[in-house]
Amino acid sequence: MMFLARRTVPGRIKVISAVTVASLTLLFSTLAYGTAAAREGLRVIGLDAGPQVVATAGLYMGLSDMDAQVADALLLGDRRQDALARYDQRRKEVGAALLQAHSLAGADPAERRTIASVLDGLGRYERLASEALLLSSLSAAPAGSDGSTSSAPGSSGADDKALAAYRQATDLMTRELLPQAYNLTLESGTIVRHAYEDGHATVVAVRLVALLSGALALGCLVWLQVYLARRFRRVFGPALLAASLATAACAITGAVVLEQEASALVTAKRDGFDSVLTLARARAISNSLHADQSRYLLDSVRADTYQHTFFDKSQSLVYVAAENLPAYQRAVGALKNTRFLGMLRGRDVAASWQRFQQADQALRAQSGAAATAALTGPVRAAFDDYDATLVRLGQRHETTFANAIADGGTGLRGLWVLLPIGILVIAAGVFAGVWPRLKEYR
Repeated sequence: MMFLARRTVPGRIKVISAVTVASLTLLFSTLAYGTAAAREGLRVIGLDAGPQVVATAGLYMGLSDMDAQVADALLLGDRRQDALARYDQRRKEVGAALLQAHSLAGADPAERRTIASVLDGLGRYERLASEALLLSSLSAAPAGSDGSTSSAPGSSGADDKALAAYRQATDLMTRELLPQAYNLTLESGTIVRHAYEDGHATVVAVRLVALLSGALALGCLVWLQVYLARRFRRVFGPALLAASLATAACAITGAVVLEQEASALVTAKRDGFDSVLTLARARAISNSLHADQSRYLLDSVRADTYQHTFFDKSQSLVYVAAENLPAYQRAVGALKNTRFLGMLRGRDVAASWQRFQQADQALRAQSGAAATAALTGPVRAAFDDYDATLVRLGQRHETTFANAIADGGTGLRGLWVLLPIGILVIAAGVFAGVWPRLKEYR
């Protein structure tokens, strides 16, 4: 019976109409799936894991600067008020970053355990740092002197007991807290990478399917119009013509929007998020590197170790083939440009990085009170200038990131408005074009 029905004119009209409706359903389902994938990718990158990565990167920097300010306070003795004030400010920022990371972690048990471990370690660190500062105060040694005539790089206002407490504190910071904070960044960064890769691949594939399904739907509508025109000896119906135009418009617009969404994902991830994260890491490493300068002057026992860690961190930021710090600093002075962490270039950052390394080179040529004065004067000024250039570069990439997320959201909202209107127009056109012909056989 079904075969006989297809042999009749109404049966053929129904079959062609059913195929047309199926192809239109495929088109709109594809567009809906693609927009949902793009929306999820933008949500994860822009509102969920992306901000969490930035928050945890800020946590890393705040923790490292807390340790740096303790070293400065011990080094400066009775001139340590500014260092202590900055320490308190960083402690508040670390607390806020931990709260934000905990809020964004949701129900993820691994991240919650890491955050709890950081909180526990932070409490132990603060006790050790407070002990070191108290012992330093009780020693009442003049700033820039350890009570003797020593002029070694590590001469400071901290006595042996204060240094011993600080060593425990900085070991806890560098061996436990900072790696845990970095792990939080890596975990969230992995989520962002997977969301980007899945979302971008899906949007690109769906765009191709949308074009193919749109062409199929348009072909079915043309087939339906040609059949009706030949069978009923009429010109093309305006209703089906409107449905065809609407189908073409939806398919082309959907493909264009999906292409824009793929581009927005690329811009948000590579030019925005990756660059912001790279600069956040660069600032955190730079801050820890700057703290090694204070530790180098503070602790003569570990001075060589801190000089070596300064060299290693410098290499991690801007790699130059060199066997030791003096050779590295000579090579850096000849650079025309720099690539931070192997990714970002910036002429202003390159110049400020060179000035900072030159100031460090001058610092290590001095000792005792002169070295401490150099640290708090030219070296600090050079570092602040270098850090400010990183901040400005980061703000530019943050703007790129925010604009890409906003543009992606705007495109998706426009497509979600178009889809229901397109469905109504096409459905009305198909119904108005087919139903009168079917009524002729009743």
